[in-house]
Amino acid sequence: MTSILICYCSYSGNTLEVAELLAEQAKRKNIRFHFHEIEYDYLDFSTLKEYDYILLGAFTWGEGRTPDEVKDFVLDIGYKPKHIAVFGTGETQFGDHYCRAVDKLSKFYHSQWEGLKIEQSPRGSQEGKVTAWFDYVVK
Repeated sequence: MTSILICYCSYSGNTLEVAELLAEQAKRKNIRFHFHEIEYDYLDFSTLKEYDYILLGAFTWGEGRTPDEVKDFVLDIGYKPKHIAVFGTGETQFGDHYCRAVDKLSKFYHSQWEGLKIEQSPRGSQEGKVTAWFDYVVK
């Protein structure tokens, strides 16, 4: 059975909403998943290889920065798993900095999947974007 680890960091709740939508997609497809809130939940990093996919979510902070909690999480992993896909939230009003954390993390992990970028909240038409991205990543 396919298994997914959904990890996310969220301050305003927008990235959490995307993570919840991804979890709904996993439930819809009867895929086993584990939900992990970076900074608050314990994760045994030795179990990462047990998951078929790791979906990593982060918002973009300040002038295109990745949140410190996510940077610490990346360092705690200690290696670059090949099965990480990145999603995140941001605001297009910041121009070139829009969802820069998604770009940085995708590049760092050499992710085989294009990152999912959501403008603020995934409500409305963006829910379809989340569903399509899940289907694109999880085969």
